[in-house]
Amino acid sequence: MDNIKSFELDHNTMVPGFYCLGEANGVYTYDMRFKYPNKGDYISYAALHSIEHLFAVVIRNSRIKDKVVYFGPMGCRTGCYLLLYGIKEEEAKKVTIECLEKCLELDYVPGTKPIECGNYKEHNLEEAQKEIRAYLDVLTKKQ
Repeated sequence: MDNIKSFELDHNTMVPGFYCLGEANGVYTYDMRFKYPNKGDYISYAALHSIEHLFAVVIRNSRIKDKVVYFGPMGCRTGCYLLLYGIKEEEAKKVTIECLEKCLELDYVPGTKPIECGNYKEHNLEEAQKEIRAYLDVLTKKQ
């Protein structure tokens, strides 16, 4: 089988950031890398789950809501994938920053009732927002 794009990256040299992994049929795949791969510092399950809920709701209510194909966490817990239709990297990064900032304004995690979520007890807003702040620092070069 052919390797997928993200497996072709050298995870030993990768740094946190926002990367376009490529485009297929107008859909751009973005790697939202919060953490250094393979360094032992990973996003907790509860924080990553909350990031997924926060960002998914915010971006699907953003000015590009009709262009969102998918957003979800990486299994390695170092970041998330974002797939957008027709949104190139510069604009995608700009919208991502806007949405992350909006996530910091929320005082609750959306979709955490048992009827809405398959693991509704495993969320942590405080940790999620801490990870988002650190990632925003990377994206806006405040470090």
